[in-house]
Amino acid sequence: MKKLLIVATIPETLTAFFTYITRHFQAQGWQVDGMAANISQDAKSLELFDRVWDVEWFRNPLNPKNLLKAPQQIQAVFDKNEYDLVNVTTPVAAFVIRLALNNCRKQGKFKMIYTAQGFHFYQGGAIHRNAIFLTLEKLAGAWTDYLVVVNDEDKQAAKRYNLVPTDRVRLIPGTGLNIKRYDNNTLPPAEIRRVRQELGLGVQTPLFLSVAEFIPRKRHRDLLKAFARNGPTDVHLALAGDGIILDQIQQLASDLGIEDRVHFLGFRRDIPLLMRASTATILVSEQEGLPNCVMESLSMETPVIGTNIRGTRDLLQGGCGYLVELGDIQGLATAMAWMLDNPEASRNMAKQGRERIAEYEVSSILQQYESLYTEAVGLELNGSKISQTLAQTRF
Repeated sequence: MKKLLIVATIPETLTAFFTYITRHFQAQGWQVDGMAANISQDAKSLELFDRVWDVEWFRNPLNPKNLLKAPQQIQAVFDKNEYDLVNVTTPVAAFVIRLALNNCRKQGKFKMIYTAQGFHFYQGGAIHRNAIFLTLEKLAGAWTDYLVVVNDEDKQAAKRYNLVPTDRVRLIPGTGLNIKRYDNNTLPPAEIRRVRQELGLGVQTPLFLSVAEFIPRKRHRDLLKAFARNGPTDVHLALAGDGIILDQIQQLASDLGIEDRVHFLGFRRDIPLLMRASTATILVSEQEGLPNCVMESLSMETPVIGTNIRGTRDLLQGGCGYLVELGDIQGLATAMAWMLDNPEASRNMAKQGRERIAEYEVSSILQQYESLYTEAVGLELNGSKISQTLAQTRF
């Protein structure tokens, strides 16, 4: 039996992004364990993994406490357990575990794979911040066997800065999108009408949707300012998500005089319905790896407006969406007006996006991880079980 350990800073990352990979390799007969902060208290993780391991670290990559207890806890796990492969993601977990286990890795006891879902240094990022995180990635690159990136900008950066040898860099676009879940043909029209009625909207009332955590880098302020520029109309905006700046954004909506047309939805489990009920979705982030909400919207054939940054650009370029420069408030307002004034062109754009999204579909991603893991541990895997993985994975 091959043994795989998947590691992230928090358990929610593991269950959100690595469910398909975990289920697939379990179906291949592997033991797949998880490691994260307080993972033993997370019901989804307990159901997903064969075993779980707690580790004390913090989400802030620059918190010095990350180097106090975590390395010892990690080493204690490896003193009692042997793994063939470690796949780590998120900056804190990726740095600390590679540091803690490098001597063990150099002895050939396992292979270390780092799935970078968006480097913390990026084009347009603050110079000092980029310098710090690039330095950390250069250090940890020497402790890494394979580096997986999810967008083209990060691939080019990995090669330009020689984070790992070029032949050990892999571009795998995400961890798998379940296209069947995001299929507009499977959603009952009555449910779509219900969602609109919940918001107090008529059948023809235009609705823009943004699905994003309320944190500064998602730049909700830009979105509200652009929305307000379109003047007093019957157009509405729905914001799905929670976060630390929610109160500030609600206050901004009031200050701009648009509070009666902006709907704060909180955390939602019916995102496909919301997307299908919308004229277009909008993501104005300054930093992404490969945004799931954009992939989901494209899969639903709902048009997308996004900022011209890595990840979002990969998904929308070539006419698959409407790209706006970061921070361009008027450009964003113009994009929204264009979507309203050009419904047929918007629909054609969305259909083109749906065609592209096939390369991000979960079966394609699983095949690429199979190839990577096969190369890493030298094991022949059975790709025919991918459909079984999909059938057994619940949401």
